Amino acid sequence: MPLNHSETNSEKPQEREFFCRMQDSFRHLARKSSEVLGSAWAFIGAIFIIVVWGLTGPAFHFSDTWQLIINTGTTIVTFLMVFLIQNTQNRDAKAVHLKLDELIRAVRGARNRLVDLEKLSDEELKKLEEQFTRVRNKATQREPEMDPTEEI
Repeated sequence: MPLNHSETNSEKPQEREFFCRMQDSFRHLARKSSEVLGSAWAFIGAIFIIVVWGLTGPAFHFSDTWQLIINTGTTIVTFLMVFLIQNTQNRDAKAVHLKLDELIRAVRGARNRLVDLEKLSDEELKKLEEQFTRVRNKATQREPEMDPTEEI
């Protein structure tokens, strides 16, 4: 029998399903990769690789194999980066949506039906956009346009 409540709600990592562990591992890899590969050092490293490749051209007589090396390398890196970037962007977007949903829920007078807007159809989003355009137009008719440099 567990000693406390937290032991009943948390599972040990080895007891989790394989898929869940893989998903968590990929999330961790994607987050760390985006931090490392999005740094200035990674950019400098990429430039260094290209310079070294370019300088080795004369030694290999600018052969097809020499060109194939950089083409293959960049194709593989690009292919893998697409998945890492998409994973990171999906997580970031989901986190922003949840934060905004919480703000909408917490603000008195806010329309709670605006929570989970990202799940609406394109047609529903278009109608909502038109509503906000009408609201903005009414507000600009009532108030003169504010100077962008003016403080509120």
